[in-house]
Amino acid sequence: MTVSYRHGMTETGDPRLYVQIAASVRVRIQSGELAPGQAAPSITTLSQEWGVARETAAQAYQVLESEGLLKRYPGRGYYVTTRA
Repeated sequence: MTVSYRHGMTETGDPRLYVQIAASVRVRIQSGELAPGQAAPSITTLSQEWGVARETAAQAYQVLESEGLLKRYPGRGYYVTTRA
């Protein structure tokens, strides 16, 4: 189940795009759509899907990394952690 917050706000009412993107990816992780050890969509792919700058998508992944849901491997991208 994928929940898209693209055209609205997160359940917390936060209109910031990077928060909405992080919430969307978080739902994909929690639902199992993105499994532990699996690569998350690239920052470029995420920015194109949402129509935002790469920096905005990167900021969303930084939030998820700080929550322990993603791990960044330089040169390889972000991967779902086994903790998820």
